[in-house]
Amino acid sequence: MSDTKKLSEIQLSVLDLAPIIDGKSVADSFHNTLDLAQHTEKWGYNRYWLAEHHNLDGIASSATSVLIGYVAGGTKTIRVGSGGVMLPNHAPLVIAEQFGTLAHLYPGRIDLGLGRAPGTDRLTMHALRRDMQGNENDFPENVRELIGYFAKSHGHERVRAIPAMGTEVPVWLLGSSLYSAQLAAVMGLPYSFAGHFAPEQMEEAIHIYRSGFQASRYLKKPYVMVGLQVVAADTTEQAQRLATTLYLRFLGIIRNQRVNLLPPVSSMEQIWRPGEKEIVLSKLSNAIIGDKHEVKAGLERFIQRTGADEVMILSDMYDHADRLRSFELTAEVWKS
Repeated sequence: MSDTKKLSEIQLSVLDLAPIIDGKSVADSFHNTLDLAQHTEKWGYNRYWLAEHHNLDGIASSATSVLIGYVAGGTKTIRVGSGGVMLPNHAPLVIAEQFGTLAHLYPGRIDLGLGRAPGTDRLTMHALRRDMQGNENDFPENVRELIGYFAKSHGHERVRAIPAMGTEVPVWLLGSSLYSAQLAAVMGLPYSFAGHFAPEQMEEAIHIYRSGFQASRYLKKPYVMVGLQVVAADTTEQAQRLATTLYLRFLGIIRNQRVNLLPPVSSMEQIWRPGEKEIVLSKLSNAIIGDKHEVKAGLERFIQRTGADEVMILSDMYDHADRLRSFELTAEVWKS
């Protein structure tokens, strides 16, 4: 990557799945979400996004727009949005009404990131949508329909998203493969890649987006944000131990044993099998784990690789204090 951005020249943001901690309540998760948002706002993070998932143990962010309102109402300046809303699960009109409402309540602070995946299994997808006639080919048209609801009224629309009209809520496309990179480029929209769990096609997707980008009324030049797992602690050894919570989560995914966020362990070697270890570490190959110096060096390398305009940090840990400390340390190295 030829881009020469410095760490201090990019924006840092936060991705939150409102993780449910083993032994804690869902209400605890929501309180932790707001507390993290308030702290990261103070530390200078640019935006705070919540991700839509359904029927997944350990993740409480299914009612994404409700949580966005909760976080926006408890903060003052940080942008709050979805990372993302899984559009196949919803009628565009409904999402426009929800985010138009949020835009009036918290003007200039609401983002709408859209994903093409359902964020769940097929049975749950059916429970969400009932009508399964649509397919992924509907996604571009649904995005255009949704964006249209945010435009100023011309007075002759037969269907209007009240109160979304005229709010011009910024719409992002999210992706973990190449499809959304191509669509975001053609539509001239900002693009966010899920580098925190899908590193395989990250650089290719960013290249496709940038090389194919067509300026639009929404965006004059390409803008890339990349998700990144960061586990920062005061010592390398502490960070490596805290990261086992992350390893256990991904191990549960590949074993189809999804559970609440588990406490760290002293070693993973007696827990995962060699093949499982290889898969987990491959999925987390972008993750930065270490003390302040290692996190700074890792972030600088990541920016050089991707040329990202913004990095969205995910840092799930069992203990909320450790999670706060990770974001605090990351902010310190970003500003140093």
